[in-house]
Amino acid sequence: MENVYAIMANGQKQATWGGRFSEGPAELMLHIGESVSFDQRLASFDIQGSQAQAAMLAHVGILTVEERDAIHAGLDAILAEVEAGQFEWDQALEDVHMNIEQTLTQRVPAAAKLHTARSRNDQVATDMRLWFKDACLQLDASLVAVIAAMVDLADRTQAVIIPGYTHLQRAQPVSMAHHLLAYVEMLDRDRKRISEVLDEANVCPLGSGAIAGTTLPIDREFVAQELGFVDAEGNPRVTQNSMDAVSDRDTFISFASACATIGVHLSRLSEDFILWSSAEFGFVRLPDAFTTGSSLMPQKKNPDAFELIRGKSARLSGNLQMLLTMVKGLPLTYNRDLQEDKPPVFDSFDQTQLMLDCVAACLSGVEADLARCAEAVADPALLATDVVDYLVERNVPFREAHHVVGALVGLSEKLDMPLNALPYDQVAPIHPQLGEDWTMVFDLQRALEARERTGMPGPKQVAARIAHWRAQ
Repeated sequence: MENVYAIMANGQKQATWGGRFSEGPAELMLHIGESVSFDQRLASFDIQGSQAQAAMLAHVGILTVEERDAIHAGLDAILAEVEAGQFEWDQALEDVHMNIEQTLTQRVPAAAKLHTARSRNDQVATDMRLWFKDACLQLDASLVAVIAAMVDLADRTQAVIIPGYTHLQRAQPVSMAHHLLAYVEMLDRDRKRISEVLDEANVCPLGSGAIAGTTLPIDREFVAQELGFVDAEGNPRVTQNSMDAVSDRDTFISFASACATIGVHLSRLSEDFILWSSAEFGFVRLPDAFTTGSSLMPQKKNPDAFELIRGKSARLSGNLQMLLTMVKGLPLTYNRDLQEDKPPVFDSFDQTQLMLDCVAACLSGVEADLARCAEAVADPALLATDVVDYLVERNVPFREAHHVVGALVGLSEKLDMPLNALPYDQVAPIHPQLGEDWTMVFDLQRALEARERTGMPGPKQVAARIAHWRAQ
């Protein structure tokens, strides 16, 4: 990766690898080879890594204390310019690393020593691991915000009973809260995945060089300490194979995979709210701030925020696929293909955070339509399985009970009559264990209160899970 430009004594730019070349690269080569257009977002991490590098070089005697301090001050000044939007990025210098180093070298002569025992390979690997650690913390905060908003909505809808669905067909009654809390479980697993990515990233590759380290007396553990690559006890964590350190892209794939999984969860959540807010369901009303109208049809209120989230989830899956495909055929160690590893993870981070923040904001304005929910859940067929349980409690084998209730449903359809309204004189001949009290199961509150075991939608169970998540 050592194909960048140095400022020569005559003020001309010269590729650092250019000694053996008789002419510079073509304009198109400069254009296809640049990455500063997207990797400049690594500036703060690159400066952090360079300051740690300078501290280590001083620690082992390659830099003087005065040189170290001058480099640190110069890097602080550059960071201030970057944060103020005043730093001038030069595409000819290819990437964030050389833009910063060349500017620093012009201002601080001692900076010519900064790249000692360092390659851009281990430099960018370090920058990205620092970025991943920061990105994971930000995504975790956004996940927590969505979970909090979801738990609040679940709290408000504990008493709202709706049909649960399988195959998008009405199945059994559940509280809306229980349905929403299913997504909280998913998002909590997402938090664990993000935490695992952070731990995977928390290993320092600096000092690996381009492929085989260096003969100079560097102190890798010192750098790791400086940059916060430490375990729970504060011990430094460094990579153990220089070739793996500069060619490994597992953390990129792990991060993109975690984002893609979050996207899948948010897409499923979005689909539920898209259906629930439709005229056919009408279970919820979405806030105006996260819906749009039609340029033609004035009555429309479209769930665009959730539709966009559903669409963006495919983008996250595509980013993961791109990384897997890019890496699968690469020999060790570094290949220029790997420059393309950053856009997909940057995009996955940006889009995942946007999606999460949008969901958190939208959920706070969601309202349940109590009348429409009550109308939908009034369908007695939702409690057909409870009739099976009624028979099982009377020592009827489950498969036989299932067949009996199937016959009752068939009779209901034949007579075009609700299941709980069937005349007993036609019900009794179907099975001797169908007593006159068989219709007692058609009570929603009874049905839910009978489901108070772990993980079920009983009111006490739901309330306990809400309390659990609030305590988190």
